Amino acid sequence: MKKIILLFALLGSSIAMSQITTPRASPLGKIEQKVGLADVSISYYRPAKNDRTIFGDVVPFGEIWRTGANENAKITTSDALIYGKDTLNAGTYAIFTIPNLKSWDIIFYTDYSNWGTPEKWDDSKVALKTTGIVSSLTDLVENFTIGFDKMENSSAEICMTWDKTKVSIPFSLNTKDKVLASIKKTMAGPTANDYHQSASFYFSEKLDMKQAMEWSTKAVELRGESAYWMTRLLAQLQAENGDYKKAIETAKRSIEAAEKDGDMNYVKQNKTSIEDWSKKKN
Repeated sequence: MKKIILLFALLGSSIAMSQITTPRASPLGKIEQKVGLADVSISYYRPAKNDRTIFGDVVPFGEIWRTGANENAKITTSDALIYGKDTLNAGTYAIFTIPNLKSWDIIFYTDYSNWGTPEKWDDSKVALKTTGIVSSLTDLVENFTIGFDKMENSSAEICMTWDKTKVSIPFSLNTKDKVLASIKKTMAGPTANDYHQSASFYFSEKLDMKQAMEWSTKAVELRGESAYWMTRLLAQLQAENGDYKKAIETAKRSIEAAEKDGDMNYVKQNKTSIEDWSKKKN
């Protein structure tokens, strides 16, 4: 009898500790969109109309709205978004709105950890404020929806729709300058650092040492011998290719530049290598 009572007690304890999971009335929505070169994502909660009057009633005019339900609606962008003359830097922000009949205020807020609106509004956390354009829809939208529209290389619109209301929030990006800079860099050919990194990888992986030495030589030519970390690698590659005399000469130049910069670690490494290569010098 005691065993039966204990079993029921354990079962009761297990039931009390368990949690019942049910769907949220306003489910989580998320949209990820590539706009130009930027990755932009928005997460938000999607309340339903449920035969209610939404704007001007459920969502009052002239008051800050959480823009959806539950936790903050959030936008994350990998690049700066430009709204008129103002710029929203790359990062994550809460999206708050102030709905009005003909236009909405759109507020990007640096603190996105709130449930609903902050208990105490802090103007210093407003990263950017812009205006959304209101238009009427013919077809009813049952669940609050955020999406992107009118996407081009350097611009797009964030669109919010619910009931028979649509709000368009246009923005632009500095895509053109970024692409032109990328083209200019690519057309100009590899940089000294590109050659150096390639040579360093070949050296560490013991691949084609002759090819690595060619790249390393090019890096030093482009960057100059003041880059003692590059001349250090070149000396190592010359030694790997059996030219110890030249490796020692290059290492000495690396030492001279490293001493001027006060980097005694490179001085020590080169001196150790010179001592070793001197024993192997033809």
